[in-house]
Amino acid sequence: MHKKKLISINISLGKYQEFVDNILGLGKNHTSSYVCVSNVHVCIEAFRFKDFSEVVNNADIVTPDGMPLVKGLKWLYGIQQDKVSGPDLMPSLLKEMERQDLAAFFYGSTPGVLEKLNGWCKDNFPGLTIAGSVSPPFRKLSDEEIEQDVQIINQSGAHVVFVALGCPKQERWMAAMKGRINAVMIGVGGAFPMLVGEEKRAPLWMQKNMLEWLFRLMQDPKRLFKRYFVTNSYYIFLLTKEKLKLTFKI
Repeated sequence: MHKKKLISINISLGKYQEFVDNILGLGKNHTSSYVCVSNVHVCIEAFRFKDFSEVVNNADIVTPDGMPLVKGLKWLYGIQQDKVSGPDLMPSLLKEMERQDLAAFFYGSTPGVLEKLNGWCKDNFPGLTIAGSVSPPFRKLSDEEIEQDVQIINQSGAHVVFVALGCPKQERWMAAMKGRINAVMIGVGGAFPMLVGEEKRAPLWMQKNMLEWLFRLMQDPKRLFKRYFVTNSYYIFLLTKEKLKLTFKI
């Protein structure tokens, strides 16, 4: 897929369904690859840390997760881009995987959430093949533990590995596993608890008006205050700076 640079990351462009088709194309062929679902947080982390920007920009596909990135592409380049977020993309992929008989693997989150996720999949996609799931410990894994997880995933025959370790941990993990795991990996952040109902998602009108961050902030202000107010403000500053460069050819 063609990409366009937005501040610090190269975002893949295309219609929503093209993302689904391209991801599943990689999975079908067991191509060792990874997909970054990128929001403002990812964008700013990539701007601040060069090694992380390389992780994101080396991804096979980088989806624009959230209206701020979609609006940024429109404001800077006049590009009309569909939003492709983790909580939307994951059910779309699972539905199509059920139809095409492709196997899913879930990596990350807690054992309780994974158990609920398996049940949710059986209720919503009864024909879907769930190849397996692993909830790794939150501490740093040893080389032996990493290799064990690689073997479990590869031996399961999974086509698509949904990774929920949070940013930037999941992106770094996927980049390290490229060439080792024989599947397409996609970092979906908080999609697991959202899908099983442990976390609420913003109403559609808030999503469309770039207020999804505010909804999440109200649910967990202590943890998310710095991320949203500092990160979002910095994103607006960098976007404005980029716009001035393009406008005045600075």
